[in-house]
Amino acid sequence: MLSRVAQIVPVVFGVVTIVFLLLHFIPGDPVEIMLGESAVAAQKEELRRELKLDRPIVAQYLEFLGGLARGDLGVSFRSREPVAREILSRFPATLLLAAASLLVALLIAVPLGVLSAMRQHSIIDHLSSLLAMLGLSMPNFWLGPLLILVFSIHLGLFPVAGFGTVRHLVLPALTMGMGMAAILMRMLRSSLLEEIRQEYVNTASSKGLSRRAAVLRHALRNSLIPVLTVLGLQFGALLAGSIITETIFSWPGIGRLTIQAIDARDYPLVQGCILFIALCTVAVNLATDLLYFRLDPKIRHD
Repeated sequence: MLSRVAQIVPVVFGVVTIVFLLLHFIPGDPVEIMLGESAVAAQKEELRRELKLDRPIVAQYLEFLGGLARGDLGVSFRSREPVAREILSRFPATLLLAAASLLVALLIAVPLGVLSAMRQHSIIDHLSSLLAMLGLSMPNFWLGPLLILVFSIHLGLFPVAGFGTVRHLVLPALTMGMGMAAILMRMLRSSLLEEIRQEYVNTASSKGLSRRAAVLRHALRNSLIPVLTVLGLQFGALLAGSIITETIFSWPGIGRLTIQAIDARDYPLVQGCILFIALCTVAVNLATDLLYFRLDPKIRHD
């Protein structure tokens, strides 16, 4: 487990380095975006010196790393607010959306995955497979507008966009949760089918326990172990995938903040958002490993 913790440092370092270089080499000048093309050269140079963009890129990179070592993510070019403060103010909305999406995925995946495994090759199994295929084949940038078109514009059941009530949360959570539900359902079905064929399930049934009880009490617990790994990876993907969904539904989270920062070429804010998402993803994966070890003590990590 200590080796897993030690791997966090190079991973995060690689992420922030790649993001830093990409931001500084892609077309677009934050000074021109902030002042507009009508600004005179003297104004541009003054703002560039103020933002320290006139310095060599190596010097900017070293200063950025020095700030990270002190826990300082810098100041936003656009709002002139500390980056850490802006990110933390948006994090509760992103966490709420990710948790709701995870809940949607589990409410769909667990019942359908168990039913599909217990009734293999039945109509329920085939319908579940069809739903899983649809969930995997529909990207968020297509599913989100489709849900808005059906449930907001035509039926008027939910708001088109915004934040503040449970009704605002439903469509974004469905958009992010459907794809995750499809993955978890297929994984749970496959894992549970393997456990059902094990001898201990037949032994429990032969001792008077019904087959359903034997599956739910014994086989299901063991089948959840490999699913947890996928669940942890997918929860990290929810944080990254929120960039698209939050933009579609105008959800005031870190994903939308990242898009706004990219549009404005707000280097410190983009770097801070990507770093925060990367750290959350690594932390979730580490927590998944700990839970994996907890459920199956026989597992030994390198």
